[in-house]
Amino acid sequence: MTDPDFTIGIEEEYLLVDRDSLALAVAPDALMAACRAELEGQVSPEFLQCQIEVGTRVCADIGAARDDLRRLRACVSHHAANHGLAPIAASCHPFADWKDQHHTDKERYNDLRRDLGGVARRMLICGMHVHVGIPDEDMRIDLVNQLSYFLPHLLAMSASSPFWQGEDTGLASYRLTVFDNLPRTGLPPKFSSWAEFERAVSALVNMGLIEDSTKIWWDLRPSARFPTIESRICDVSPRLETALSLAAMIQCLTRKLWRLRRANQRWRLYDNFLIGENRWRAQRYGIGGGLIDFGRLEVVDFATLLDDMIDLVAEDAEMLGCTAEIEALRRLPETGTSSDRQRTVRIGALEAGDDDHAAMRAVVAHLIEEFHADL
Repeated sequence: MTDPDFTIGIEEEYLLVDRDSLALAVAPDALMAACRAELEGQVSPEFLQCQIEVGTRVCADIGAARDDLRRLRACVSHHAANHGLAPIAASCHPFADWKDQHHTDKERYNDLRRDLGGVARRMLICGMHVHVGIPDEDMRIDLVNQLSYFLPHLLAMSASSPFWQGEDTGLASYRLTVFDNLPRTGLPPKFSSWAEFERAVSALVNMGLIEDSTKIWWDLRPSARFPTIESRICDVSPRLETALSLAAMIQCLTRKLWRLRRANQRWRLYDNFLIGENRWRAQRYGIGGGLIDFGRLEVVDFATLLDDMIDLVAEDAEMLGCTAEIEALRRLPETGTSSDRQRTVRIGALEAGDDDHAAMRAVVAHLIEEFHADL
């Protein structure tokens, strides 16, 4: 068995907003053409006309991922500005109404609209996907089974969608309440081998229900196109450096669990019923409510869990050259998630005398500022 090189790739989805009104805006054809000319195959439209997606190249380490993702973000921002627009990297727009949005006229998205009916119309959400290179197919399945334990932790740290249609939802990640309405979403089922996974996928393909495993949207999955594990649980992060720290944590956890496997050990597997409880707590509270530690059988504050995670992957972070990115996560309990910061901006605007809509506009302005902070 060839040792993995743990290459990394990051995909992000952005929303485009008008710089004056701060409302969602359709991506002009000229904007997409300019981005494609500069970025070639690294940019594409997304399901809704107000969205744009980018993806890094295959990167050897987090430093290379930083350079590429910064270039992608800067390119989209530059060309958007030429049309009076700005990108934001938040999983929900604070005050947009999904009923006012329209899907991109592209065969794949037309098929989705037809197949999913009214559920697809509410898909005004954005996420971040992180790929980690694992060449061996059975190893991919084994690591997906083990990594599932950490999906709620990653969701909690990434939360950036507290608002929906101008209202505070009370959730840190409202995005998942929308996405979970689709079929074939949620925590991945546990398979014993690559062959078992392929049999399950082939059953749906052979019946004509899906064309391939790209229509399986679990929080974590073996990629349909690449020899990778693809984490899909995270909200998209307004700040570039937060996105990189989360990607580094996913990469390090993957390597840690691979090292356990190589030593004939493994992370204990828990039923999705239990992991799902933590997933809900992360969705509801972000890093503010604590998660269940199933070894201790108690709810533990997130700062303690985060310290444990960072210590767990310290050796892997050193070997992968991302210790600084992993250590940066220790500041999260102090700085808060994007959801926490968005709420702070809204409350500050209301206390300063703004009405509800003006306060939500202030949140969008804040998201634009955060998107550009590290460029």
